[in-house]
Formats: sequence, C-alpha cells, structure tokens
Amino acid sequence: MTRVRVEGFTISLDGYGAGPNQDLRNPLGLGGEDLHQWLLPTRTFQRTLFGADGGTTGIDDDYAARGFKNVGAWILGRNMFGPIRGAWPDMDWKGWWGDNPPYHVPTFILTHHPRPDIQMEGGTTFHFVTGGIHEALDRARDAAGGMDVRIGGGPATVRQYLRAGLIDELHIAISPILLGAGERLFEGLDMRALGFRCVQSVASDKATHVVLRRGG
Repeated sequence: MTRVRVEGFTISLDGYGAGPNQDLRNPLGLGGEDLHQWLLPTRTFQRTLFGADGGTTGIDDDYAARGFKNVGAWILGRNMFGPIRGAWPDMDWKGWWGDNPPYHVPTFILTHHPRPDIQMEGGTTFHFVTGGIHEALDRARDAAGGMDVRIGGGPATVRQYLRAGLIDELHIAISPILLGAGERLFEGLDMRALGFRCVQSVASDKATHVVLRRGG
C-alpha cells in the first residue's frame, strides 16, 4: 500500500524549516543551509548527490538512508525546484541540482504556471502540476507503482498536505541552531488534533530525529 511520507525535513530549534529571502545564492533562505549539517556529510547524501564513496555513518546516515527506501515518486513545491516566481521567463532553469538531481524517480512540481516535462539524468523526470495538491498526489501515486510518495517540501507544501489529512508519516530532524526568521513548518497546525503521535525520538551529535505517525 502506498504511503505518503515526509523524510529528512529539518527545522531549527525555533521551528523554522527555511530561512527568509530565498535567492540563487541562498536556496533555503538566509541561514537555511545551516539546518542540514547533520545530513551533508553522511554517506547517503554524498552517494546520492555526488556519486561519491565515503561519508559518515551512524544515526544521521541511518535516517538519511531511510528517506530513500521504497520511494517511487516525489512531490515538491515550486520553491524547492527554483527561485523563479510567476510565469516562467524561459525554459532554461532545470532545478537546483544540475543535470542529475537526487530524486531518481518521477518528481511532481506544484505550480500555477504550466511547463513541459523535463527529463533529467539518473531517472528523474520533472512534471509540472497546475491542478493543486490532490492532482499532484494522484499522479504521484500512479507513477509510484505501489511504492511510497515522498513530500519534499518546502514548509508551505507540507502544511497543505497535513491540513488535507494526506500525510501518513513525518521524519523531522531538529537541528540545534536558531534561525530567528523564515517559515515555520507547523505554523497554524495542531498536530495532535490531526491525529499524529511521536513513535521515535533519537538524538545524534548534530540533530534530534523524530518520527510522527498518523493514526494507530
């Protein structure tokens, strides 16, 4: 059965999942890249992004690796694809990650502006969905072929799916930093009322990993 999961979503101690003022030099907003010091050196990240050997193992790598297991499709908000707002000025921008993005499966981008699919190296194809979160999830489920769908963010996208009761499980990494401003992941949400409970909590030197699951 296909589950809808959030994996490796990192927030600061003051609850921000992204910093302010995203641009080309700050893909995660000002200070946002500091959130992911638990992830960047892991073996999973180094292999997935760079195809490199080596990297750290242990708790952080275990949680990074679980985020790619049994994932058959991704859904991303438009900001996770790029900093461009409004209508596409041209078709040159193909995402933050270069020619071989780390998704390696069909990836659905939420947007108000149509754009043709983009086939990338490594098995990633970007599909641009203008019909909202339900259309994107329906298409992602079909593309996943019985595997899970991973919601990659950003915070506003995760909140939309949470409010709609469409997410089954979240892995949140709490980074020991303060951002002071940006976009809070749980802004305006009552996770208890939405039916979530904490089923795992494990700390490493660089993050506290929490798994929230909906229902029994």
